[in-house]
Amino acid sequence: MRKASTLRVLLGLSLGACSASAILASCGARSELGIDSPDASVVVDATADRADVVDARDVVDVQDTLPPIDVKPQPDANKQDCPVGETYIYLITTSYELYAFYPPDNRFIFIGKIQCPGQGSTTPFSMAVDRKGVAYIVYNDGRLFRVSTLTAACVATTYTPNQLGATTFGMGFSSDQGGTTESLYVATDQDTKFLGKIDTKAYTLNKVGNFSSTIGRAELTGTGGGGLYAFYDDGVSAYIGQIDKTNAKLTGESKLQGVQMGQGWAFAFWGGDFYLFTAPSGQSLVTRYRPSTNSVVEVARLSSVIVGAGVSTCAPQE
Repeated sequence: MRKASTLRVLLGLSLGACSASAILASCGARSELGIDSPDASVVVDATADRADVVDARDVVDVQDTLPPIDVKPQPDANKQDCPVGETYIYLITTSYELYAFYPPDNRFIFIGKIQCPGQGSTTPFSMAVDRKGVAYIVYNDGRLFRVSTLTAACVATTYTPNQLGATTFGMGFSSDQGGTTESLYVATDQDTKFLGKIDTKAYTLNKVGNFSSTIGRAELTGTGGGGLYAFYDDGVSAYIGQIDKTNAKLTGESKLQGVQMGQGWAFAFWGGDFYLFTAPSGQSLVTRYRPSTNSVVEVARLSSVIVGAGVSTCAPQE
């Protein structure tokens, strides 16, 4: 859920509790803003530019000091409050475009352009999506907004930018110990990079711990089973790291051969796989990383530059 290193902005939207009529067919589409499911008739073709799967033996170069990331499916007890229907990965671009991406067929669905209060020339920097399908978007000036994933409607939050010296950051929700509650984690961009949590009621930022010096420009994604993962680079290569939510320490790391972040980047976990959104050449590439086989494959492309991705913790875990 991240964009080019020069820009990131928090989009937050104060939505009330959803009524039963507002529940979408998509898990990520339920929003207090009262939106219907994304219009599946407005689809961007993403099937023309697919690459063959790379031999798994050539994809992941695991560092000696850490094991590869471990993604173990958890019981579905935490889904008791999830709406029935499909779930999506939601995406935001530097052109303010909000999309839904459906991993089973690598399809983009255009939802609309966001227009946040007083956005002016500032642009989105990163995004996360909560269990109700509400997107939190941070802009490159540090303001946080909440956006409906059904209508693209946007409202400001009371979050104050530059808390703890952090203006921009990567973002991701992770369920609390695999339960029905969740927390919004952020990875800061400043000289001292740290893992933090934003209280989405008081809109305060609290520090969890400093990241390893090898983690740079990180984006975050979480799972319904309580996992937290970072997509980052060390100045040379790109990695996915498994993060301990209590102290920000790396517990696992997998190197991604051939993946370049480029002008904007984001990622999300869906169905046991990680979907990486990168822009090394002026357009966004969608790459699927499958931990179970250590395989990397390009599955789609989008002409716009994606800088944020978010997925509900109600999304499939395998």
